[in-house]
Amino acid sequence: MKPSGRPELFDLLPYLGKWLVLASAVAALAGSASAFFLFALDWATGTRIANRWLIGLLPLAGFAVGWLYLRFGQHVEAGNNLLIDEIHDPKKVIPLRMAPLVLGGTVISHLFGASVGREGTAVQMGGALADQFTHVFKLKHEDRRIILMAGISAGFASVFGTPLAGAIFGLEVLAIGRLRYDALFPCLVAAIVADQVGLLWGVHHTHYAMGAIPPIALWPLAVMIIAGALFGLTGKIFADATHALSAWVKKHVRYAPLRPFLGGAVVAAAAWYLGADRYIGLGIPTIVEAFQQPLAPYDFAAKMAFTIASLGTGFKGGEVTPLFYIGATLGNALAPLFNMPVALLAGIGFVAVFAGAANTPIASTLMAMELFSTEIGVYAAIACMVSYLFSGHTGIYRSQRVGHAKHRHAPEGIKLGELPAYRKAERERASTESREL
Repeated sequence: MKPSGRPELFDLLPYLGKWLVLASAVAALAGSASAFFLFALDWATGTRIANRWLIGLLPLAGFAVGWLYLRFGQHVEAGNNLLIDEIHDPKKVIPLRMAPLVLGGTVISHLFGASVGREGTAVQMGGALADQFTHVFKLKHEDRRIILMAGISAGFASVFGTPLAGAIFGLEVLAIGRLRYDALFPCLVAAIVADQVGLLWGVHHTHYAMGAIPPIALWPLAVMIIAGALFGLTGKIFADATHALSAWVKKHVRYAPLRPFLGGAVVAAAAWYLGADRYIGLGIPTIVEAFQQPLAPYDFAAKMAFTIASLGTGFKGGEVTPLFYIGATLGNALAPLFNMPVALLAGIGFVAVFAGAANTPIASTLMAMELFSTEIGVYAAIACMVSYLFSGHTGIYRSQRVGHAKHRHAPEGIKLGELPAYRKAERERASTESREL
């Protein structure tokens, strides 16, 4: 191609204008969808709390969600993983029905007491709505990738009220150790505008009381490294256990709607007979408590078990808010052992378990600064990065690629979901070569 004689500025201005308009349009849709979703979620949670008997219907709700996806949503059941796959290897425009299906499935799950989150719903709605612009404007593959990333950022930012974390999450979640800076401007615009749209609709995000943060010193920094390792291992256990249960259930229960039916029966029975209502739903009140007072040291393990049982059997929602719960309550339990403020370690756990499980340490650090205070930045960065390293090459998103391996070799571009089979083949090949020698 013959180089243009025009100054680069003349090419840059149309680029900025195009993505300012497109990203803002995506954000308006995603922010509005997230606002409606959050209001519906508040209604579902309040209704369940006021009518505890609804928990007993969780198996039937699970069957209904499973049937809806079997009948209408087989092409979108992969959820966040489908978005990641389409960004890496664009094939078909994501069906718009992903948005109402995941919205309805998540609200039903919360209404009857499943332990699921909300980020997956917001991200999938944002991505599905964004991808419809591919049809409208006949976008090329490269532009389609960017608009999908903008939709992810918009959904994440608007559901949590964290525009900076949302912008980086849309870049960071795609591949371990690699960011696509060509999408930074669209993702940032989409995240900021979507957050503001949500606020205009009247969305109110939860406030967490952090209190005084200790000055930078040797012991607190050492605690961040030790606790970060524990948070990373916790994120790894959560991701591996959820995937393992999902694979086991799919192998032994052929009819898809029966999977959440059985999972719902287990979760409902445990919640009802053990009085374990604090471990179902989002659990926001318990997360807030974790910043204020010591809690039972087993809260994090109980929430993990309820969430693994819910997500692993096919309920819809997301993993992130349960990870916030698990991290905050684990940090709360660790605080007395390290002689650290309860609120500080609860806040660090809140973001660091998520950083390890999702492989997003930068977005998680920014989230800590947006939700708590900028003063927590150094502590959060250390804990999130250590958590990211200790979670290994695993994560809640099986379609996430390896960009640059963390510490142990992993082939570039491989999906996290394909890595165990690759490692097994490598071990078998090494064993065969050793016997031949």
